[in-house]
Amino acid sequence: MRETVSAIDLHQHLWPEPLLELLRRRTTTPYLRGWTLHTDGEPPYEVKAEDHDVVRRTALDVAAGTGLACVSLSAPLGLESLPRDEAGASLDAWHLGAAALPDHFAPWASVPVVEPDLDELTRLLDGPFVGVQIAATQVTTPAGWEALGQVLRVAEQLGKPVFVHPGPTAVAEAGPGWWAPVVGYVGQLHAAWWAWHAAGGRGQFPALRLVFAAGAGLAPLHHERLSARGGEPGTVDPDVFVDTSSYGAQGVDALIRVLGIDTIVLGSDRPYADPLPALFGEAATRAIRIDNPRRALGGQHRGTTLKEHAA
Repeated sequence: MRETVSAIDLHQHLWPEPLLELLRRRTTTPYLRGWTLHTDGEPPYEVKAEDHDVVRRTALDVAAGTGLACVSLSAPLGLESLPRDEAGASLDAWHLGAAALPDHFAPWASVPVVEPDLDELTRLLDGPFVGVQIAATQVTTPAGWEALGQVLRVAEQLGKPVFVHPGPTAVAEAGPGWWAPVVGYVGQLHAAWWAWHAAGGRGQFPALRLVFAAGAGLAPLHHERLSARGGEPGTVDPDVFVDTSSYGAQGVDALIRVLGIDTIVLGSDRPYADPLPALFGEAATRAIRIDNPRRALGGQHRGTTLKEHAA
């Protein structure tokens, strides 16, 4: 009989009640009024209440074959970069709500940009949090990666991955609602990918695992241009992963041609998109949806092996 194994989705968003309450109490951006989200860099966004219903989301995942959903704070909100007291209170609300989610969900921790509490991060990563999310806006230059060195070291020492997710976009002139996700987010990820390599990140953090959202903005596809302009592409790093969020067969195929299949991981960005159900045959589908995400997470979740959760 063929083994039935569920997928691991490394990139989802779900706002627990403590975070919703905090966003509704805020009087400056980011804040919620009813279910309308207001931020600095994007048009008001009508959040769908059902998207953050735990029971409904679990049912959607089960129907899609997902057994474990890794949920992160929505970094484009910019809560991490608020003044220290505000950032601390906002992230406390996220961590409190995320830690109380059912075991189907595995949360990513977050840290304030100003004076990150390394002891608190250690406590979170020793608990139910699978790793730490950082906003790509923090690491668009080599100096940005260097400034986060202490945070990265905590994750490395605890064997937990770092998730690089798009952050807030700059206040822009009026444009369509898709502008920030298609232009701003992609640009941030592109810069963060190349800044990691320019900073010699692997030499500084030999055991750190990274997961870049949205195929790192397809930055790996520019290795030929790097070579043409005097850079050294180097070899594929088996511990730097890119997720599939917002891309389909064409984008994922292009990434595989550059990186190989072993560093491509399932990330849906649910509720904004659905997870890819299958790609390039059974073996490739299993690699992207199951085996590679397991390696990215290090094989552990909430004190048990991912294999137990995924069966």
